[in-house]
Amino acid sequence: MMLFAPEIPMDQEEFRLLRDLVYQHCGLHFTEDSKYLLEKRLGKRVRHHRLKNFKEYYYLLRYNQDKDQEFTEVINVLTTNETYFFREDFQLKTFTDEILPEIRRRKETLGEKRLRIWSAGCSTGEEPYTIAMLLLDDPSFHDWQIEIVGTDISQRVLQLARKGEYGDSSFRSTEPSYKRRFFTEVNGKFQIADRVKNLVSISHLNLFDSSRVALLGTMDVVFCRNVIIYFDLAAKRRVVEGFHNRLRPEGFLLLGHSESLMNISNAFVLRHYTHDMVYQRPGLGQTAGGRA
Repeated sequence: MMLFAPEIPMDQEEFRLLRDLVYQHCGLHFTEDSKYLLEKRLGKRVRHHRLKNFKEYYYLLRYNQDKDQEFTEVINVLTTNETYFFREDFQLKTFTDEILPEIRRRKETLGEKRLRIWSAGCSTGEEPYTIAMLLLDDPSFHDWQIEIVGTDISQRVLQLARKGEYGDSSFRSTEPSYKRRFFTEVNGKFQIADRVKNLVSISHLNLFDSSRVALLGTMDVVFCRNVIIYFDLAAKRRVVEGFHNRLRPEGFLLLGHSESLMNISNAFVLRHYTHDMVYQRPGLGQTAGGRA
């Protein structure tokens, strides 16, 4: 007969202490009706450490010498990572057919052939690897220096991204030709090709850590899709300001289809393309409303 550890109840004070601590750490926002979710998911960590209650767990996260490692576990259990290759294909078509040619023309007039793209919140890697496959399919970029940076706050998903092995659910929007050309079947999984992985670097990053974000350098494109929906307004503004600072003048910010910068930032221009609308940082001497 299996015996299960009893559930540990979370009172309202404990909920608010833990909710606010998580928010201060990484910007994840949990409303008052999220108490049950935190109780269920963090309860596993309370039992793991053989603590009596959530108050003790709060003190562990605040003062224990291993608090940084424990916060990694907190992020792993609190975040969901639903993603797959070629997600939101209408936006990717805008990226390949209109944004990339625009960037290429602008850079070639300057004699530059370097492209840097940031996948912020890359999860298990499908997004940055999708971007890499699209660029490998574009002959006009074959002699360019390309760097795609994938970052996420969850160490668990980053391990999977670095491994680069995927099951069938990751291919729900993938054309068979891409699977044939860029993957090898190994023990029922599909291993991504080295020529794709070589364009992508995967690293841990908290978007609230502005000093670490600054180390990324400047980017031509930032993908941050279905990430800021987990933040409240103040956190969204802070993160989007970080994207603005990382983007080169005339660089592009691509959000998820249900996300916008309304009431968050007026520092970007909303560009209307054939298949989608995307945000662009104004050029030098320009403002979001036009020329300065």
